[in-house]
Amino acid sequence: MRSELKLLTVLFCCVFASAALAETFPTMKPEEVGFSSERLDRIGAVLKADIDQGKIPGAVVFIAREGQMVYFESFGMQDKAAGLPMKKDSIFRVHSMTKPVIGVAAMILLEEGKLVLADPVSKYIPSFKDTQVAGQIKKSEDGKEAVESTVKPRNVMTIQDLLRHTSGLSYWFWPPKALQDMYLKAGLKGNDHTLAEMCDKLAKIPLVADPGTKYVYSMSYDVLGRVIEVVSGIPLDKFLQERIYEPLGMNSSGFQLKDADVQRLVYMDPKDFFYTDPTKPAKYISGGGGMVSTAMDYARFAQMLLNGGQLAGKRLLGPKTVAFMTSDHLGPLGNRDDGMYIPGRGYGQGFGFYVRAEDGHAYFPGNIGEYYKGGAGGTVFWVDPSEDLVAVFMITASALRNHYRYLIKSLIYQAIIN
Repeated sequence: MRSELKLLTVLFCCVFASAALAETFPTMKPEEVGFSSERLDRIGAVLKADIDQGKIPGAVVFIAREGQMVYFESFGMQDKAAGLPMKKDSIFRVHSMTKPVIGVAAMILLEEGKLVLADPVSKYIPSFKDTQVAGQIKKSEDGKEAVESTVKPRNVMTIQDLLRHTSGLSYWFWPPKALQDMYLKAGLKGNDHTLAEMCDKLAKIPLVADPGTKYVYSMSYDVLGRVIEVVSGIPLDKFLQERIYEPLGMNSSGFQLKDADVQRLVYMDPKDFFYTDPTKPAKYISGGGGMVSTAMDYARFAQMLLNGGQLAGKRLLGPKTVAFMTSDHLGPLGNRDDGMYIPGRGYGQGFGFYVRAEDGHAYFPGNIGEYYKGGAGGTVFWVDPSEDLVAVFMITASALRNHYRYLIKSLIYQAIIN
């Protein structure tokens, strides 16, 4: 009797999950929403050829237009050495695709009146009250660099600065050697600390620029994760679970894998610079890059944004807030061509997204107002309101991430015929 009840429960859950998927993304023939099936087939042909040549082990591609799913395929292997094929529900390390989720979490608190973008970061994390800016950097005869002086910031670091990477913070691998050594000495390359401990360590390191004056891709979203904890009164991972994952049905997303989900994790070489291990309990919850997710989970998140903040009857944000956070907040500080400018040619910065600011400069098709975000391992998603389009592309191939982002976006847009 007990086993029969268990079987009925499993069947009910499967049916319910399938119904929920159909409700969110009804399957539609591509031609009915302006795609060419023949042209979409080029995606699979290109990826299969590259997999056969050993360029990438596998991939998952999801495309929806007008809320209708027109393409959802998996290719190659999830773990080649173990003989595990890639599946549509394979779980990927999405790295910096964590940042848009953190941006949404911050906007939820803003809409509840618990957070204001002009608030100083030090209001929530007092250790940032005394943060200094690096002055002159001195180089000794043996080639070693050291920060010779620091100065008081001209501007206060705000929540808005965290959201648009104008905080003056950095990642350990970006700044001049003298500051890089300080990041490393503080242990900020690793994760053997809590979010609160990390922030207190980071606040003691001089900033690379005055807040509000320069875009520098940084640990801003890790700090923002701590702000969310302080404001909400609960751990970051719990806040995201209760306020974002559960309402959106993102059942395979988070910072640590459930035991039953470990077998779905896509293999990543432990020697990879960006390797993380979500199978072990994490002391440090990285708002800048610690999430894992599936193509479908992230598609639900993306569709929520395209829908103006709601999905399947669950509203996370108001449409005005979504429009605000997905617009360019850098203006003249952005749209640069130098290699340190992570959004890339033709793009500005929203709150966790790169926003297309002008035509004629990017390496791939798109429309002004389209926004996207990629992860260091190779994953990427984007939303194009002009085309009513959501797309998610998942691979684990960090060295080739830009090549495949440009390639897959081009292949998807060439398939739009109406």
